[in-house]
Amino acid sequence: MRKVQVFVACTAAVLLAVPLAAQSGPDSNWRSILADRLPLFGHRNWIVIADSAYPAQASNGIETVVSNADPFEVLRAVLAALDRSKHVRPIVHVDEELQAVDESDASGISAYREQLSAYLGGRTVHRELHGQIISKLAEVSQSFRVLIIKTNSTLPYTSVFLELGPAYWSDDAERRLRQSLGEHSPK
Repeated sequence: MRKVQVFVACTAAVLLAVPLAAQSGPDSNWRSILADRLPLFGHRNWIVIADSAYPAQASNGIETVVSNADPFEVLRAVLAALDRSKHVRPIVHVDEELQAVDESDASGISAYREQLSAYLGGRTVHRELHGQIISKLAEVSQSFRVLIIKTNSTLPYTSVFLELGPAYWSDDAERRLRQSLGEHSPK
């Protein structure tokens, strides 16, 4: 009887230590998860629309859900939700490697780049090496939450990384504030 109690106690301790919703199963309801998380998120949180081979990162601050949806369906929904938000705005990052992937190596990549450009419209896009973005997410997720929505994309370097900034405060306003305080802006 004592062994059973010890086993139950140990099992409960392990289950409680597992990060909440760190991974959701295939075909999870990513739209509901996005709707639940967005009001909680603020500046310094991230939302990633990832290709199907994007790695499951081990940080407790990273939540990964599998949508099995088209990447542009997910991107459209996430951008629309962010555009309706009064408290956060997306700062778009993409892999620098995306521009260099050759059509002969990844059939459909040229059409993807064109479609991505159309979806992002006039938004400023920051390009960084894939490894640097993954490292940045690992670091950020130590203090802030990151939501990764995996899509059905099988094209390399097609993830879109949305860093959230405050919708009611511009980067220029932050720079002016920091200068008036005699500080450098955080970016």
